[in-house]
Amino acid sequence: MKNGRINANGIDFAYVEEGEGPLALLLHGFPESGDATYRHLIPALAAAGYRAVAPNMRGFAPTALPADGSMRLRDLVADANALHEALNGDGNAILVGHDWGAGIAWGAAVAAPERWSRVVASDVPPLQFFGSYSSTYEGIENMNHFWFFQMDMAEEVLAANDMAYLRQILQERWTGPGYDATEEWEGTRRALGEPARLRAALDLYRTNFGPKQMGTPEWAAEQGALWGPLPTQPTLYLHGTEDKSVVLDEETMAAIRAALPEGSETAFLEGVGHIVPVEKPDRYNELVLRFLKKTI
Repeated sequence: MKNGRINANGIDFAYVEEGEGPLALLLHGFPESGDATYRHLIPALAAAGYRAVAPNMRGFAPTALPADGSMRLRDLVADANALHEALNGDGNAILVGHDWGAGIAWGAAVAAPERWSRVVASDVPPLQFFGSYSSTYEGIENMNHFWFFQMDMAEEVLAANDMAYLRQILQERWTGPGYDATEEWEGTRRALGEPARLRAALDLYRTNFGPKQMGTPEWAAEQGALWGPLPTQPTLYLHGTEDKSVVLDEETMAAIRAALPEGSETAFLEGVGHIVPVEKPDRYNELVLRFLKKTI
């Protein structure tokens, strides 16, 4: 893999890439980095004839902090489509997203459907399903980091002891049994090791799910406009059976499949927690490549 930098939507993005061919833009989540999350998928996509590009999102080092400080989802969606333009993507490009990257992918694929031929998302389902889950007792308890991160003390707690809180949550809560999350942790240290970077990452939650706006009609309208509509492109949605943050059952997964457009697929990965692209990479890569090769 080689490193690169490019300006898109007013942000200086750092990325890793490999391969030649149609663009495959790979979007990571919190508290991760593009190179760590997609270290297994990038060479597999390159071998399959894609130009696989994994940027770090705005605010996550070494990508620049946004000049206006915005970590709003609408700007992250605009970033993805601006990166498509800046990287000379065409209508054959594919969009891959995990966690926050999945939320961005749902929005970007709808905002500019002509840019993306297929979508692969994992770990955060479409808004209609994520929203329903997040307001249940189970969802509120399992996603308690959403609420903790709103507190002023969160910055101090997360920064303490070389970000020990994030290391522990990656190892003990957000990955499945027996998985060694060291590589993910090292990516987190590189991306969020400076106070301004950590604050930007927390602003993902504070500005998009803040206590004063979440649940208001204005908030619901904004979120619904961004990632309420479903992609029209064939979509692959993947989820871990051991995900302790966003817990899905077979019935919900079937409903997601039924809601997605023709040619779409869904699948559980057995024994996998919340970071699907890395926990069982051979299986994840197999499902992604098979989906991309499928004739629709």
